[in-house]
Amino acid sequence: MSAMIDYRFDEGVAEIVLNAPARRNALGLDDLHELAAAYDRAEADGARAVLLRGEGPSFCAGRDISGVDPATDDVGGYLDDTLTPLLRRMAIFPSPTFAVAHGACLGVGLGLLIATDVVYVADTAKLGSPFAALGATLDSGGHALFAERLGIHATLDLIYTGRLMSGDEAVRAGLFSRVFPADEVTDATALAARTAAAGPTAAFGASKRIVAAVRDERLGLWEAMALENRAQAALAATADYREGFGAFQAKRRPEFTGR
Repeated sequence: MSAMIDYRFDEGVAEIVLNAPARRNALGLDDLHELAAAYDRAEADGARAVLLRGEGPSFCAGRDISGVDPATDDVGGYLDDTLTPLLRRMAIFPSPTFAVAHGACLGVGLGLLIATDVVYVADTAKLGSPFAALGATLDSGGHALFAERLGIHATLDLIYTGRLMSGDEAVRAGLFSRVFPADEVTDATALAARTAAAGPTAAFGASKRIVAAVRDERLGLWEAMALENRAQAALAATADYREGFGAFQAKRRPEFTGR
C-alpha cells in the first residue's frame, strides 16, 4: 500500500487504515486508487470482514484540495471516474464491512461511511456539509442519505447553514448504527468485525444483497420475501448452513468456516 493507506490482514479481518493524520486523512486522487486496491486485496485474501478506520484525530476530512487549482480542476474525473467507482466497490464487497467514525467525517469521508455496511460513531464525531464555505455542494451520496433519514427540511438546513452533527445526533437520527465514547469506539468496531468474520459469511452476504435491493429497487414485502426464499434455498447447500443446524441440534457452539 501507499504511505497513505495501511493494510493488515489477521484472522479473516482486513484492516484498512487511512494514515495521513497531519491532513486529517483527506484523500487525493492517488489515495482513492490505493484505497480501491486495498479492497481488491482484501477480497483476494478472502477477508470475511473489513474494518476501515483513520489514524489521528479525524476519520477523513474529505477531498485533499490543498494543491487543487479550481481553474484546472477535473472535478468530474475525481468524482465520476474515481470516487464513485470506489464507493460502489466498497458497497458491494462480498463480506461484512465496518467503519469507525470519529472526528471529522466530511465530504468523501462521509461517502466512505455511507458505502460501509456498519458504522460505529464516536460521540465526538462531526458529520455534515461544510461545502457552502467552498461554493460547492454536498457529494459522495450525502444528499440521498440525509434526505432519506432526516427529511427534506432538515437536510437543506444542514446544507444551508453548514452545521455539523455530533455522533450522538447522527445515530439518533438513524444515519448510522451505534454511538460510543471516543476512547471506546475503535475497540468496539474491531470486536464487531472479528465477530462477523467468525460467522456464516455466505448468509451475511445474502442479507447484504437483499438489503441493498430493498433500498435501491424500493422492494415491497412480498418481493423482498421472494428474494429471502431464494437466498435461503441456496444457503441450504453450504457447509455453514449444515454446521449451524448440526450445532443447534447437538446443543453446541457452531464453528463456521465461511463456506
